[in-house]
Amino acid sequence: MQGKPRIPLNDYGVLGPPPRLGEWRPTLAVSVVIPAYRAEATLPLTLASLAHQSYPAHLLEVIVVDDGDEPLGPLPGPVPERLRVIRRPPGTWGKANACAIGAEAADGDVVHFVDADLVLFPEHIEAHMRWHHLADYLVVLGRVRFTPGLDETPAGEVLAAIEAGALAKLYAEEDTVPQWTERHWDESADLRTAGLRAFHVTVGATTSLPAELLRTAGGVDRALVLGEDTELGYRLAQQGAVFVAERAARCWHLGPSTVMRREREVKRHNWPYLAERVPTFRWLRRHPARSHLVPYVEVVVPVGNASFEAVRATVDGVLAARPADLTVTIAGPWGRLRDGRRDPLADPDLDLRLIRACYAGEARVAFQESVPGSAFPAPFRLHCPPGWVPARHTVASLIKHADRHGLGLICVALEERGARIVHARLERTAAVNRARRCAGPHDRIDDLVHEMFGSVWTAGETWGFTRAGAAVPPPRARRPRRGRRDAPTGGALRRTTTRLRRRLRALVRPAAR
Repeated sequence: MQGKPRIPLNDYGVLGPPPRLGEWRPTLAVSVVIPAYRAEATLPLTLASLAHQSYPAHLLEVIVVDDGDEPLGPLPGPVPERLRVIRRPPGTWGKANACAIGAEAADGDVVHFVDADLVLFPEHIEAHMRWHHLADYLVVLGRVRFTPGLDETPAGEVLAAIEAGALAKLYAEEDTVPQWTERHWDESADLRTAGLRAFHVTVGATTSLPAELLRTAGGVDRALVLGEDTELGYRLAQQGAVFVAERAARCWHLGPSTVMRREREVKRHNWPYLAERVPTFRWLRRHPARSHLVPYVEVVVPVGNASFEAVRATVDGVLAARPADLTVTIAGPWGRLRDGRRDPLADPDLDLRLIRACYAGEARVAFQESVPGSAFPAPFRLHCPPGWVPARHTVASLIKHADRHGLGLICVALEERGARIVHARLERTAAVNRARRCAGPHDRIDDLVHEMFGSVWTAGETWGFTRAGAAVPPPRARRPRRGRRDAPTGGALRRTTTRLRRRLRALVRPAAR
């Protein structure tokens, strides 16, 4: 039995064209989640447009999460048949929190986030949902155009256009402003050639995704006030999601967005939060020795039967490597260590104890009995056998090579031991998770990674791996000089004095003549 559709990188074109609008029979239910804050003027128009959708009403529910300081009043005008209004719990607030509340309350197979100042064309939901019937790991992004606000176009005029099915006549195309994401769509064949960067254009105005995929990725991060959509897009990508740009899912945004009005302030606010949570935004992580909430790469070192010295050589080499925003997981039977009386020098678990003692104070090192199936939410995992030491550039070079070629797996052969090849392997989290999602009962994960992302075998010496005994030890920290670090030394003072005397003589001689 074959598994689910296998999409290489982000080229969802392999699925073929989606069903033509109005010429297919949907079966999946969708929950539209609308976070509402100070939206009394625009929310009725959003709900009216949802009440006039071509998608079957019995498969469409709408959940409004009231995030205002005071409860919403009665909602006038036409509303969807299945409408729920949920009040945020006391002490909580923000769009991300409202989206999380709505998603948790949703009953649909698909969760569709919609802003409370959007007016959707009648086929908007249907255009999204036809993709979700083709594969269950797609994130579909709608096409947003910014129009004059209600200060220029009366709400009654907008409502009349909705009820008459004449939204397209309300504004001329040249009078609308495309969302910034549309330029990236144009440059990447509607994201099909965007590859690993496709998630960058995830915006929350009109985004739909399978409810199960959202849960697997951890849901919306309630701790974020802004930028929650980009951060969610990153985590969805690490779960193997494919991002679809759907131009037929049209909608009007009433007035300019916050980003359009205050772009520099929004970026200044968002970047510190995203730097901690989105490792692939390398321009936000310029410090050479910082750690972050989500590491760029997790390095796994299995203890097995290795000695303390072999494990220490490997772990120390990794900790001295670039990039610095990595973590190390030492996998071993830590549970068998007991604190009772023992012979400290004849302890059969002495090497295990020494390893744990050696890194007890190192925040980047964790001890685990077994390693989870993927490094999520970190984008990479490097498996490195003990006794082999990467050079300082090894990890960064492997990641750079994987990104340049879109690879999901790099296997690095280190030595032959009989019929077995001892090797290190760099895994891309997104590739491994998508392979698991698509695998049938008899599929090998590495084969699916190779099919959808690509994989290579290469030699260890090419990337700087060496045996522990032959490895160059990490550089020692320099001992600070005594006294003030910024005070010049005696030699420096003498050189400066000599230089100044020469310049003075050169000035005096012409004057004397």
